[in-house]
Amino acid sequence: MSSKKPLMTRIVIAFVLMTAVFSGLFSLSIVLIVHVVEEHLVTQGMQDELAAALHSLSAEHPLRLMPGTRLYSDGARFGKANIPARYADLEPGFTEVLKGGRAVYAFTKVLDGQRLVLVKEQDSFEARERTLFTVVLVGFVLTVLGALAFGWQVARRVMVPVTQLAKQVQTLDDPQMHLRPLAMDYAADEVGQLASAFDSAFSKIREMLEREQLFTGDVSHELRTPLMVVSTSCEVLRQTELTNEQLEQVVRIERVTLEMRNLVQTFLLLARGNSTEASSEERQDLAVIAERQYRYWQPAMADKGLAFDLVVEAEDSVGYNAVYLSRILFNLLQNAHRYTDFGEVRLTIGNGWLRVEDTGQPIPSAQHSAIFDLFFRGEGAVGDGLGLGLSLVKRICQAKGWSVEVSTKEPRGNCFLVRLAPA
Repeated sequence: MSSKKPLMTRIVIAFVLMTAVFSGLFSLSIVLIVHVVEEHLVTQGMQDELAAALHSLSAEHPLRLMPGTRLYSDGARFGKANIPARYADLEPGFTEVLKGGRAVYAFTKVLDGQRLVLVKEQDSFEARERTLFTVVLVGFVLTVLGALAFGWQVARRVMVPVTQLAKQVQTLDDPQMHLRPLAMDYAADEVGQLASAFDSAFSKIREMLEREQLFTGDVSHELRTPLMVVSTSCEVLRQTELTNEQLEQVVRIERVTLEMRNLVQTFLLLARGNSTEASSEERQDLAVIAERQYRYWQPAMADKGLAFDLVVEAEDSVGYNAVYLSRILFNLLQNAHRYTDFGEVRLTIGNGWLRVEDTGQPIPSAQHSAIFDLFFRGEGAVGDGLGLGLSLVKRICQAKGWSVEVSTKEPRGNCFLVRLAPA
């Protein structure tokens, strides 16, 4: 029995198979008993009838046989030799002989060197026997069908708590909100043990998430202060007299500091989930966020000799979480800039979606899913990245109910498509 079948189906199949085996054995035993009893009774009856016939012949009384019964012999003592060929070679005792498709019982006996064969038609007995066999067969089929119906009902009742537990587990969107133990709703049986196991697993997940949130929140808050100091210092430095080279370095520090602050803010929001602070973050139009990222990456693309275009195919007036969407665009454009050596990078936005295309080395189709895994770096990876950028993009999309997918362009390049839902 395949273990991939639903548990309810396996229970029904096991119940029906067990019933079919025992019912079949019982039916076969009835048939066997009827056959043995039939042979015994018929043998005894024909033996008595043959003895009565021989007694009548020895007393010179008229031979009287039951209707449908014939007596044959091969010697003159009991009449002329008249044994038909089909009965001539029968062994002494009871034998069932087929005659024209009908069963005939023959009892053979050798007396004083002469063979006697008593033949008896058994049409009525065979009819009753066929009726009995039909009843047994119908009973077997009805028993199996009854077992199927009964097994289905039993399986449904058995599976009720299992199905209920599965629905409870599936509806738990947030393990942190699962405070009431599932085991309280079930008896102390196997299902109750399974519910207790789920409770234990949810408890461990809840503790792990709480530790993660505390760690991420603490780290984010601790990093905000030094980043603010760096940013303020850069503003102060820009107000002083600096050479062009020094000013360029200050601007660079400001840009990196800003990205660090945005990254810290992203991790903080992800750690807090649907908290009040996360829901109150600034919302902006997709076009505004895309334009800001376009201006940010335009110099870097130009320095590498890449054409960089922003295409607006349709207006989108829905406000999105600026921190999350900025991080998605930043990581996708950073990935395109890092892995595109020549050609172009294009950022296209529409109503509820955005697309980043490049002419870099195509990502093998076998890695389209794996590239969003944490710490995954595909073949030909360059730079000092750790494989966190695309993983963070996927994590943000999962948190917001968005989706991200990648496809390969012909003849060269990749396309990342993000479908957005209203924040």
